[in-house]
Amino acid sequence: MDAYGAADAHGDGVNGPPADTTSAADGPPAPDSPLADESSAAVGALDLVDDPSAVSTLDVVGDPPAPYAPDPPRTGVAALRLPYQVGVALVLAVVAVVVCVHLGMVFLHVAPSNTVTKQHGEAVENWVYPEFEQNWKLFAPNPLQQNVSVLARAQVRTPDGGSRITGWYDLAAQDGRAIDGNLLPSHTVQNELRRAWDFYAGAHDAENRPSGQRGAMSEAYLRRIVVMRLDRAGAIGPGGVLERVQVRTSTTNVAPPDWSDEQVSLRPVHRELPWWPVPRAEAEGGIG
Repeated sequence: MDAYGAADAHGDGVNGPPADTTSAADGPPAPDSPLADESSAAVGALDLVDDPSAVSTLDVVGDPPAPYAPDPPRTGVAALRLPYQVGVALVLAVVAVVVCVHLGMVFLHVAPSNTVTKQHGEAVENWVYPEFEQNWKLFAPNPLQQNVSVLARAQVRTPDGGSRITGWYDLAAQDGRAIDGNLLPSHTVQNELRRAWDFYAGAHDAENRPSGQRGAMSEAYLRRIVVMRLDRAGAIGPGGVLERVQVRTSTTNVAPPDWSDEQVSLRPVHRELPWWPVPRAEAEGGIG
């Protein structure tokens, strides 16, 4: 080998820096060596990856995703299947229509006479009477000041083919006993019989002749109440058949207060109605 070749082999020539002949078996590089810096960076990266918190931090890109929230459970009509929802909607629509019609009929009934009531007054009365009749006497200047007792009796055909007439049953007294001491008496006990009699008296004259189209309706209404009350009181008896009923009333004025100058008669006034035949279906609990 000549001089030039020896110089190149030891890095002393002009062909470039000497080659690094250090091997891995020679140990770690010196601290101030460039290889030492690269080795430290690599070890630091490995240590960072071994830290679980560092891994999770590195994996997150942007804001963390929101947790999954299931839809709230459906309640009410929405929880039903579609056919049932349609059925409920139809029922609600029918109820709304009936309520609107009822409110309109009641309004026409209490409103002053107008073109609609003149043309359709009978339809309005048939809707309102007798269940929805409006009575404003409580607010009148002179409210009711009478005690009215309604009594009834029956003619019954006995099982042996004979006939008997019961005694008078004081139906108003029965209602009075049901109300006395009752903090929450029912509307039926308080008003059913009284309003039925007022309905009948307002639709008939003093001779018990109907004074309008409501005469027959008021008679049937009062008769059905009487039949129901007599049956409840056991007036028919076992095996008996109710054939006819009769109603009478006893009206007594309420005495005025001591400071009043009003003079009224306290003598009771009696009114007796004719016998009413009871249809067979009505006597058996149906509608005659």
